[in-house]
Amino acid sequence: MTLLTERCDIVFHLAAAVGVELIVADPVRTIETNIRGSEVVLETANRFNKKVILASTSEVYGKSEQVPFSEEDDAVLGATVQSRWSYSCSKMIDEFLALAYHKQFALPVIVVRPFNTIGPRQTGQYGMVVPRFIRAALRGDPIRVFGSGEQTRSFVYVKDVVEALLKLADEPRAVGDVFNLGSDQEIKIIDLAETIKRLTESDSEIVLVPYDEAYGQKVDDLKRRLPDLTKIKRLIGYESSTSLEETLKIVVSSIKRELH
Repeated sequence: MTLLTERCDIVFHLAAAVGVELIVADPVRTIETNIRGSEVVLETANRFNKKVILASTSEVYGKSEQVPFSEEDDAVLGATVQSRWSYSCSKMIDEFLALAYHKQFALPVIVVRPFNTIGPRQTGQYGMVVPRFIRAALRGDPIRVFGSGEQTRSFVYVKDVVEALLKLADEPRAVGDVFNLGSDQEIKIIDLAETIKRLTESDSEIVLVPYDEAYGQKVDDLKRRLPDLTKIKRLIGYESSTSLEETLKIVVSSIKRELH
């Protein structure tokens, strides 16, 4: 990694342990992967003074009900006995560490908080909702919606995210700051399941599954997850240009090819 960092222009640190299923099932791996990985990246980048774009997460807002979430909002996390919050905390440590490197050593860092990025080749292995729903619908299996289905999320196409990251990387005023990145259009998860069922022309049944049954333990339900995009729009003119329906059609087509 040292040799690669020395030769590169910018480090895009996007790697992390993600997915509620993984976090609940393997909290030690989640914490160690996220914190140790960022420690190594930031230490090495600082050695060669390379700019770092660090991907954090919308999970740092926790279960705050102050929606839409702004970058300066307080985090509201649950009790430590619920392992899902270990992910939020580990990514907050990543942010603190990145900003500390900037403050103490003038390392050029930019922290980005993506909100539910989706696209082709995304795995549903650790509970990612869109590929999980689409695969179930295409197979005719029940589409399992965790919780009431009334919780909302906002989804953004990976191409829009990549374009925004590249623009932020080229913007000197972004250094040392934190930015939300996603879509400001939200959808209920039950409506997401219905939309995917329609797009796949599936006969699958939509089934509500309690969180404790889905994860084998109590998990806090996050009612809404919506970003305030004012800051990134003002700085780089960001817009999420791909609609959710268009994005879902792209992902459905990709998974169809994969399954056949």
